[in-house]
Amino acid sequence: MANRELYYSSRKLILPTLSLASRLLLSLLCLVSIFLCFSLFRNDTASPPPLTYSVVPEKNGGTCDYSDGRSRKLILPTLSLASRLLLSLLCLASIFFCFSLFRNDTASPPPLTYSVVPEKNGGTCDYSDGRWIYDSTVRSPPRYDHTCKEIFKGWNCIASGKSNAVDILKWRWKPYGCDLPPFDALRFLEKFRDTNIGFIGDSLNRNMFVSLFCALKQVCPEVKKWRPAGADRGFTFLKYNLTIAYHRTNLLARYGRWSANSKSGTLESLGYKEGYRVDVDLPEGTWAEAPSFHDILIFNTGHWWWAPSKFDPVKSPMLFFEEGVPVTPPVAPEAGLDMVLKHMVSFVEKNARPSAILFFRTQSPRHFEGGDWDQGGTCPRLQPLVSKEVEQLFSIKNNGTNVETRLVNQHLYRALEGSNFRILDITRMSEFRADAHPSTAGGKRHDDCMHWCLPGLTDTWNDLFIAQLNAL
Repeated sequence: MANRELYYSSRKLILPTLSLASRLLLSLLCLVSIFLCFSLFRNDTASPPPLTYSVVPEKNGGTCDYSDGRSRKLILPTLSLASRLLLSLLCLASIFFCFSLFRNDTASPPPLTYSVVPEKNGGTCDYSDGRWIYDSTVRSPPRYDHTCKEIFKGWNCIASGKSNAVDILKWRWKPYGCDLPPFDALRFLEKFRDTNIGFIGDSLNRNMFVSLFCALKQVCPEVKKWRPAGADRGFTFLKYNLTIAYHRTNLLARYGRWSANSKSGTLESLGYKEGYRVDVDLPEGTWAEAPSFHDILIFNTGHWWWAPSKFDPVKSPMLFFEEGVPVTPPVAPEAGLDMVLKHMVSFVEKNARPSAILFFRTQSPRHFEGGDWDQGGTCPRLQPLVSKEVEQLFSIKNNGTNVETRLVNQHLYRALEGSNFRILDITRMSEFRADAHPSTAGGKRHDDCMHWCLPGLTDTWNDLFIAQLNAL
């Protein structure tokens, strides 16, 4: 199994951005190409000139056109049907290529980073796109062990006796064309001395927060535990005055139970009796003060937006409010997510510190097979998936149990375009890791195929996060 490589199949060709001079030259070439095409067709299909027009016989048996002196015209031969068809294809291809180049050049750019960072050699590297390599020489013990008290019991796969808990750590992420820098806890503490870092989101962001905390505590055990800016939990590493905190929020926006209290109300008149009120323009109180406190922020949301067991579309639907007024007609959760992202991105940018560094983490994939978590779904795999299996589980076309992973990302990319946020793309590397969930070792009545074992995959998320920070 040594050096086994798992390749991600989706690779895109990105054409370079064109300079002004290149665009002008390309414009000229396109116009010339189109002009020649139309000229050739016009020459081929136009009626021939009148036959005589001062054309008289000569003594030697030939003829002479006395009216045609200095002005000479190029008359191209008549084209055959096959030539005309070939010329048509060439012209269409030329025109299509011209428009394709301009379309690529003038389209709105993607979010700023997508985990693409500059390299020392002057090139760039996309740390999020690569393969997992089995490496039996990976150091043991890992950067922290299962005795870190902040690890939630259900995620502590080594302590819970998960059969492949140690093997999970021997898979190393190898980006295409470069290497992901190794984690150096002491260097991180020193570089980000006097810095506040906030993780804002659902329990998957807590998964990532705990990973970073345990790694730092391994080399700097003197910590102060507190709850800065309304955080669910937080720690300051006293020697370096570095604070990291986790702010729990499921939807980013404020939400709570709603019940009909007036027969004449807007929602009541539409037949709604109860549900969840989601104020799309108001941040949840657990993190509203975080942007003004932290220097670095990492956001996520997604899992709760595709959770019919929590927000039943019939019994307890999401009911969206904007400026205190119900959104009517009521919209689906996907549309509500777009509204929330729009308002929350704006809120953060207005309230963040001037020098704040903003990240939004992409969706963490689930790996339920045979049904969802409440339908007997399991994640029994002991090795990473291969590319074909990844597509079977996550392809939007297949619309399977775990399809929300890529659907959420589509909403994120649209909402963050043109913003000050950087994308922390952990989705592709994580889609392979069906082996890295607590599964039955989580201690629940059902398999946990959503969270990740610790130590485990979220350590690599933090490697990616720190690599992007160091590149700024």
